[in-house]
Amino acid sequence: MTSPSYRSSPGRLFVFGPGYVGLAFARRMVDRGWRVAASVRSNADALASLGIEPIPLPDAADAAATADAILVTAPPDELGCPGLPHIALALAARSEPPPWIGYLSSTGVYGDRGGRWVFEHSALAAQSVSGARRVAAEHDWLAVAMETRARLAVLRLPGIYGPGRSAFDRLRAGTARRVVRPGQVFSRIHLDDLCAAIEAAMTQGPPVAAYNVCDDEPAPPQDVIACAAAMLGLPPPPEVAYDSAAETAARRRFFEESKRVSNALAKAALGWRPTYPTYREGLAAIWRQSLQTSSHSSGR
Repeated sequence: MTSPSYRSSPGRLFVFGPGYVGLAFARRMVDRGWRVAASVRSNADALASLGIEPIPLPDAADAAATADAILVTAPPDELGCPGLPHIALALAARSEPPPWIGYLSSTGVYGDRGGRWVFEHSALAAQSVSGARRVAAEHDWLAVAMETRARLAVLRLPGIYGPGRSAFDRLRAGTARRVVRPGQVFSRIHLDDLCAAIEAAMTQGPPVAAYNVCDDEPAPPQDVIACAAAMLGLPPPPEVAYDSAAETAARRRFFEESKRVSNALAKAALGWRPTYPTYREGLAAIWRQSLQTSSHSSGR
């Protein structure tokens, strides 16, 4: 498979699904001088105020047809990836060079590994419905890339945290729990490090590849809560033994899988390194940012 030329200068980016990650990456690329458009169902004015062109879903194929890079963040449903029909149609019709496509998947494709390490070559053994949908969507995007010669980076993501979505927010809201299941560990990634990895994948690496994007230290979730509580000057919530019968279905799915995710390939192939190699550095950065925001809002 021959790769089209990599683009390093500003071009046109289309984001399908501008949620927490998609919006952050869109804003990053606007700052880089890119022309950015994103699909919308509502809040078009909010996107426009950030320098992002809002694209109604019926016009998504037109936006994809002229994009140099396409980022798909929307999760798959029972029908598959919702962005694929729009974008595959656009790629089949376009006469200019095929674009780069970034598809945000999940480390849920690996299923439970009992705390062992997983790598990109590890077997995909999803155990949840959402994980199985991710596996199917990855296969669909690979087929599209092979057919259209588009560059494709599948980014397999663990838990994502950052400003507005961290242990601090759960502690302040009173919803943080230190549920302990012996041997349970998870990987995670700070929003800024994820956006940096997406940008690196646009210009580096082979034409088609999958990458695990995570920090360097898988850790038990109760340790993250305790660290955030200490930064806030609060006592940590008491530890509670895991009891599947007492958990919601979503929490049971969360605790049914334990694995350590390797980021070695992303480092080697993309030249990427996490600015926040563990949750401790990531939480400290969020804490510093919140202090700065509070200082500015108070006029100091």
